Amino acid sequence: MIGHQDRWQEELFVAGPLSALIPENHILKRVDKVLDLRWLRREVEDLYCTRNGRPSIDPESAVRLMLAGFFEGIVHDRKLMRQAQVNLAIRWFAGYKLHETLPDHSSLTRIRQRWGAERFLKIFQRTVRACIEAGLVDGETVHIDATLIRANVSWESLSTEHAEKVLKENQEQSEPEALDEEKRPKRGRPRTKPKAPKKLSKTDPEATLATSSRDFHLEPSYKQHTTVDDKAGVVVDVAVTTGQANEGQQLMEQVERVEAATGQRVKTVTADAAYAHSRNYAALEERGTQAVIPPQRHNTKPKHLPLCRFKYDGRHQWVRCPGGKVLTRRGYNQKLGGYYYQSQAKDCRGCRLRARCFGVKAKVRKVFINNGYEALLRARRERARWGPETARQYQRHRWLVEGRQGEAKTQHGLSRAVRWGLENVAIQAYLTAAVMNLKRLAAALSLLFRFLRRTEDPPRRKSVPLGDFSTSAGISDFLSLRCA
Repeated sequence: MIGHQDRWQEELFVAGPLSALIPENHILKRVDKVLDLRWLRREVEDLYCTRNGRPSIDPESAVRLMLAGFFEGIVHDRKLMRQAQVNLAIRWFAGYKLHETLPDHSSLTRIRQRWGAERFLKIFQRTVRACIEAGLVDGETVHIDATLIRANVSWESLSTEHAEKVLKENQEQSEPEALDEEKRPKRGRPRTKPKAPKKLSKTDPEATLATSSRDFHLEPSYKQHTTVDDKAGVVVDVAVTTGQANEGQQLMEQVERVEAATGQRVKTVTADAAYAHSRNYAALEERGTQAVIPPQRHNTKPKHLPLCRFKYDGRHQWVRCPGGKVLTRRGYNQKLGGYYYQSQAKDCRGCRLRARCFGVKAKVRKVFINNGYEALLRARRERARWGPETARQYQRHRWLVEGRQGEAKTQHGLSRAVRWGLENVAIQAYLTAAVMNLKRLAAALSLLFRFLRRTEDPPRRKSVPLGDFSTSAGISDFLSLRCA
């Protein structure tokens, strides 16, 4: 017998709670058991007037709407609110009933502008703290990497710095005497070619041109610096800079922020060759942290004799060239952080390696030694002696931190910035990292409950709390039992 369904008959009343219409294994329903935002109202109450004005959107409901959008991969506010109109799970997760009117999409924009990136950073830090209490983070081994986020601008918005250059030249011409006293002539060989003008985006000036590969063209981008804990893949630190920022210079700051968040001393740091700076090796070596960072490879076809052919003596502060001559220290470069070493003209005049050592126009050989160069030499020798455990740690780095970055881009919309400005991109990165941490926290809690249902008696099973982080101790004990 063929059934018949009356699709046009509307019901005035719905029998049962709204949560009954949402599957138990839905991601928002699982995350609701571990998400606690009761502290948020006290955090932002100083931004609102207590006497005048209309009541604002509940802060917890606003954040829940944003998080629900990132869980579904919806990063645009208009699309999120259209989806919330028909999606019962989003409406229930944000705390709105079927008959209640949802806020306008512009309200979420104003909330981000009013709160600033600092409040959203605290939301992410709360998820890190919850994962620590649940035993998902130990803080001993961390994996660090950076990735580019394409800015939300078009190629037509790019222009050169012509206007800024003209204004600067006019200012120099109008105040010649004051500038002549302060400005000193630059030392070294004069520039023969003019500097190429930098390109800026008129739409988003804070986005800078960068690329992740030499074979790929430059794009206006931001750069996200991510730190992932080794135990369960929890993102413990996120920072956003312009695309031109050097990720190697951010390493020690990331390690310090991780230690402040976890309260544990980092014992092992893994990163790729982009972080293989001598100062990073020296700083990690000084603090007793193992650096699983492969040094950059030497140039296989150098134009002149490379620096690796020269022997450096840090105790006596001199460099010996392949011909057996000594190069002495001559000057310090504050910007690069190191010393120049130079040979004598009489030593290089009759050297048999002169043609291979430097060009025809030069008279002496100069080399530059960065601060911490000895630590870099020790790291190169250590790289040749990597054992199975060290190789395993670096292999975990490749799929843990790079996997989290791929997850953020493919599942949560972080491949492209949604809004303009460094602060807005940082808010997007913080919420994305918070969503990924909540997913892992909810998965650990679900795994614990499945384990308890199989092992415990029915009366004790009913007494397990579900509302907040009160089950974190049980998660920690369960994970330690699984690891053992």
